[in-house]
Amino acid sequence: MSNQLCFIDSNVWLYRLMVDPNSGEALELKKRSKAINLTNNVDGVVSTQVINEVCSVLHRKAAFTEEQIKQVIQSFYNRVAVVELDNEILMNASDLRTRYGFSFWDGLIIASALSVNADILYSEDMQDNLVIEQRLTIINPLKSM
Repeated sequence: MSNQLCFIDSNVWLYRLMVDPNSGEALELKKRSKAINLTNNVDGVVSTQVINEVCSVLHRKAAFTEEQIKQVIQSFYNRVAVVELDNEILMNASDLRTRYGFSFWDGLIIASALSVNADILYSEDMQDNLVIEQRLTIINPLKSM
């Protein structure tokens, strides 16, 4: 893909890690394939928030055991850079929520991406092609599906 630094939101990882039995199988498989390709071919970053969200959903909806959750956590640390939330990120998230009207959780994701100077934020749940602070572009990698 590119050598840009890409922050990857939890929804993309969830498409990679599980199949939703309530959605159309063909579409679900296309999204999963796209998520796998994306996460395998970018210089990726996540935050501890993303890891927490992914693990929570896998535990609740896919019945992952604690051993499987531990493997998922370790695989994140082996595969991508992990941003740990700190005071600066939390305060910037608050400023971003005020300026842009983001939800609490989206503000944290965006502030985390900005903290590592990511160029792209891949998320299915945010406004596609929105540019934040003139340096971070939100891209929905699954929009054409």
